[in-house]
Amino acid sequence: MQVSSSEQAIIAGGCFWCTEAVFRDVIGVTEVESGYIGGTKSNPTYKEVCSGTTGHAEAIRVTYDPATI
Repeated sequence: MQVSSSEQAIIAGGCFWCTEAVFRDVIGVTEVESGYIGGTKSNPTYKEVCSGTTGHAEAIRVTYDPATI
C-alpha cells in the first residue's frame, strides 16, 4: 500500500477568486485557500490591498497530492 503525503504551493496570479476557481477543479488538489502575501501592513482589508498601497499580492495556497499531479 502506497501512502502519499500532501504538499503545498503558493501562487499569486492576479485576482485570487479567479485563480482559486481554476485549481478547485484539478484532480489531486485537496484544498485551496485564498489570502494575501508580502506587504507591510498586518491584516489588511481587501479594499486596502486593491488600493495598491500595502505592497500585498492576492494569492492562493494549494494543497495537493504530488502522486496525482
